[in-house]
Amino acid sequence: MRVDRALGRLSRDLAIDPGTSNTRVYLRGRGVVVDEPSVVALQRDSGRVLAVGAEARAMVGRTPGSMITTRPLKDGTIANYKVAEAMIKAFIAKSLGRGIGRPRIAVSIPSQLSDVGQRSFHESARAAGAREVLLLPAPMAAALGTGVPVLDPRGTMVVDIGGGLTEAAVFSLGGIVQAHSIPVGGNAIDRAISAHIAERYGLVVGDHTAEHAKREAGRATEKGRSRAAVIRGRDHQSGVPRQVELTSEHLYLPIAPLVEQIVEAIRHTLSNTPPELSGDILESGIVLCGGGARLAGMERLIRRRTGLPCVLAEDPGHCAARGAGAALEHPEIMERIALSAL
Repeated sequence: MRVDRALGRLSRDLAIDPGTSNTRVYLRGRGVVVDEPSVVALQRDSGRVLAVGAEARAMVGRTPGSMITTRPLKDGTIANYKVAEAMIKAFIAKSLGRGIGRPRIAVSIPSQLSDVGQRSFHESARAAGAREVLLLPAPMAAALGTGVPVLDPRGTMVVDIGGGLTEAAVFSLGGIVQAHSIPVGGNAIDRAISAHIAERYGLVVGDHTAEHAKREAGRATEKGRSRAAVIRGRDHQSGVPRQVELTSEHLYLPIAPLVEQIVEAIRHTLSNTPPELSGDILESGIVLCGGGARLAGMERLIRRRTGLPCVLAEDPGHCAARGAGAALEHPEIMERIALSAL
């Protein structure tokens, strides 16, 4: 079946960006309608799904012994097939309502995912209710969502910093010419902050608290505007609740090594890019997207370390979902960039 045969007649097409941290759903004609944590709460014994998304995230670290919370995605891949299926099904229902039939779904997935990994996303989406599944490389979807002219012969570059994965990619003529990914993103930074707080301040905090500290006071550069975040946790020795105030200078220490890995991934991609396209990128620069790109000073650091122009995309967390949705609305683009239409 040609990709464009039924596009345009379906008003309930969906694009899903299933991230390690958050899953976003784009509904054709309405934009991003779901942006919720990729978290599922389960009954421990039976495995019955109790909550999904924001409701499940609110239970993290607070569940009784009879319940557990889990993330079915890890580093951009499916770690638990059945739970991922339940999560995707719940987000589809939240986007469309129930009893609406089987929609066509475009799913953005890591560009360097194995055939087995691709099949896992395809089968999860089909089992969740899709009648047809289109798989798109996430960097390409993100690039479309930023408005980068990926179909042009001139080289362009996008760096997508997600929750579990950072992908740097160079595009030309509707294809990915060079790409490199590393399992480093916002979640790794949160874990590093948690470990730093435990070691430096003797305070045990959860990932949610670490993410709050990163958002309020974290930055990618050693120097810059200083901010502060008050965090609460459990004292490691006494076991009683305690709070501390962390500044941007404190948080830079655990963040810096991971940001350096992201910079090296970008440099690796650039070093393997054909010279003709390198000249184009010198002019067009780098576009940053993904939720992790919102870390203060990230674009400034990359600009300084690469010597290239670097800008943060508008609404960076939604770029991949918007781009996959744009591909759904333009079948001539979908035909050129889809990994498969199974």
